[in-house]
Amino acid sequence: MIELKNLTKKFDQFTAVDSVNMRIETGEFFGLLGLNGAGKTTTISMLSTLLLPTHGEIWVDGELLTRKRTDLKRKISVITQEYSMRQDMNMDEIMEYQGRLYYMPKKEIRRKSQELLEFCGLANARKRTVRKLSGGMKRKLMVCRALLTDPEILLLDEPTAGMDAVSRRQMWDLLKQLNGKNLTILLTTHYMEEAENLCGRVAMMARGKIEEIGTPKNFIHGLGRFAVDETKAGKTVTHYFHAKEEALEFAARTDGSFQLRDTTLEDVFVERANREEAGVPRPIKERNG
Repeated sequence: MIELKNLTKKFDQFTAVDSVNMRIETGEFFGLLGLNGAGKTTTISMLSTLLLPTHGEIWVDGELLTRKRTDLKRKISVITQEYSMRQDMNMDEIMEYQGRLYYMPKKEIRRKSQELLEFCGLANARKRTVRKLSGGMKRKLMVCRALLTDPEILLLDEPTAGMDAVSRRQMWDLLKQLNGKNLTILLTTHYMEEAENLCGRVAMMARGKIEEIGTPKNFIHGLGRFAVDETKAGKTVTHYFHAKEEALEFAARTDGSFQLRDTTLEDVFVERANREEAGVPRPIKERNG
């Protein structure tokens, strides 16, 4: 279990993360969503102890996380946005180097490496250097490296950025399998379909604050389960309805062309982003369910 208590990070006069309080249960797949600059990556960096909080605390399984608590830090692995691997090393070398950093026995490194590379479908390419891997293979290798030390918590900062659609869905399947083994996962992503498909709960973050926490389903239902995209004079406006009958009645009255569809988490995110840009405040609360 992870608890953030009044977690705050300031850079000079700028507050990147502002008094965040949040609890992530053991084995939960949790999403942290927000526009660029919302504070997501800074939050991940504090959870990994790469950055230290200006104020507030992080608790892991009831114990205070600090840089000196190597036992707690060992429970946590991070997959960053960037490909943080040497280009001239092959997969076996990447895995061995990671294991040696954690003082793992050589036999254990080899056993776990084989198991993880096979699990991620990379075993046949293990002798390729990083520079010869596709973007999707690099991301999978980063997952293997992160899992080598048997972490209990996996922090994912936009893990599928730059992936093609097929590789992205392969990564989704992999992450679902890992979460099924009771691995706690915290994900930041700009792909709302990703969050909707993977996360049990998501937190909406803006200007360093957590605005609202809930399930993707409840966020969607809060906006309206059905969407009508109305196009007039080349401009499309989306209207949301809680009942399909209401959506159909509205569509029948429109003068322009329209499309009736299910509302998505991306609709919720866009609507909230538009409200934020317009300066419309949101209540801080948690949606149950």
